[in-house]
Amino acid sequence: MDNKLTPTRVRVAYACAIAVDALQLVAGPLGWTGIDEALDVAAAVATSAAIGFHPLLLPTFVVEFLPIVDMAPTWTACVAIVIALRRRRQRLDGPPTDGPVIDV
Repeated sequence: MDNKLTPTRVRVAYACAIAVDALQLVAGPLGWTGIDEALDVAAAVATSAAIGFHPLLLPTFVVEFLPIVDMAPTWTACVAIVIALRRRRQRLDGPPTDGPVIDV
């Protein structure tokens, strides 16, 4: 999958992360078994689809299974970090080239 960040991909990733963190904050105290885990799976899949897989998604997924810690906005923080790292990498790599470069 192409890991190039576009404004749409960034917005989708942030929207998904914020929505899941908000739903977990609301649903957490209700004690519904399985809802948090299903939301975490959905967040991992949606985030990976939007901005591409990154190894930081794995510890975020695991830490969501810890009591109390799962109330923190971990998905939003992870998405912010991954986007910052990807943007930094894109700046260091330079502009993308779609074909051969012709110097005149």
